[in-house]
Amino acid sequence: MRETPDVRPYDALLLLSFGGPEGPEDVVPFLENVTRGRGIPRERLQEVGRHYYLFGGVSPINEQNLRLIGALRDDFADNGVGLPVYWGNRNWAPYLYETLEQIAADGHRRVLTLVTSAYASYSGCRQYREDLAAALDRLRTERGVELRVDKLRHYFNHPGFVRPMADGVLSALEQLPEDVRDGAHIAFSTHSIPTSSADTSGPEGGAYVAQHRDVARLVAAAVREATGVDRPWELVYQSRSGAAHIPWLEPDICDHLEALHEAGAPAVVMAPIGFVSDHMEVLYDLDTEAAAKAKELGLPAVRSATVGADPGFVAGLRELVLERAATERGEHPERCALGALGPSHDVCRPGCCPGRVWKPVVAGAEAAPAAAEEARA
Repeated sequence: MRETPDVRPYDALLLLSFGGPEGPEDVVPFLENVTRGRGIPRERLQEVGRHYYLFGGVSPINEQNLRLIGALRDDFADNGVGLPVYWGNRNWAPYLYETLEQIAADGHRRVLTLVTSAYASYSGCRQYREDLAAALDRLRTERGVELRVDKLRHYFNHPGFVRPMADGVLSALEQLPEDVRDGAHIAFSTHSIPTSSADTSGPEGGAYVAQHRDVARLVAAAVREATGVDRPWELVYQSRSGAAHIPWLEPDICDHLEALHEAGAPAVVMAPIGFVSDHMEVLYDLDTEAAAKAKELGLPAVRSATVGADPGFVAGLRELVLERAATERGEHPERCALGALGPSHDVCRPGCCPGRVWKPVVAGAEAAPAAAEEARA
């Protein structure tokens, strides 16, 4: 008889994501949620929303999350993991607060959170922790309910994330014409962020770029081992927003494609290692804008798959859930990680991935602003 995995002390898993509009009428209200407090005029949001209108005003992220939730539930059931899976978003329905209300109403009090961002950064980690803190405070004030919420560690270098990414690049290479396949470069793409945010990401700073580069090396090595070809690669960025005078991470994917063409590269695989699913930044910035640039240059280009609901990714998430549960029980489980950086921390240090304004957070050993700054120094 198979032993039932122990998920104590957790009694629920929360999938926490960004959210996206479900139709044209949702686009501007969604963008207002995303940019709340920044004073951006509605006309500007309508201009920004043109990417969504090209796809009927529907972001694919919600459907992707539903697929991932379904895959997690099936995997948990198949492996005896008795943990219900809930879904909440920061910027669109189902909203985080409403999901936490439902979790509490269902009688759960100890929640483990899986964020659909694999890397350390303000927007990819701390901002979610801020939103969790605000929602939990509201739940405490309005409903008189206390929930304890932890966050799953960064999974960028877990085998369940890295191996499906490598498989995606191998499949993409097969789509290229045979005469250019062996000479193809790999452009590992992720979301650009301000260099100031990149510099302060992670407990020691610089984690955002270091983590992506480590994953890129791992995927490139796996592709080399499978094909026998050592391919040139570069980490590039996409989806820049914000004022032009503020430095952001570069090079941009389209600028990189031009550089590859000028250097005589025969083909390129665009590998979106910074993204868990094919959401709008992937569909527009890579599949539409970058693909058009490659076509204009006459540069054969294909885009590899994100991990989405890949069975290997889902199994890896299950392993991470059980690992964290065992750690919380005082055990010492194996912490799987590939590459040079090792397994990430379970609890964020004070001042980790700071924003422009200090806000309360959960799922970390946080301190007041002065103490947090002192800890970083």
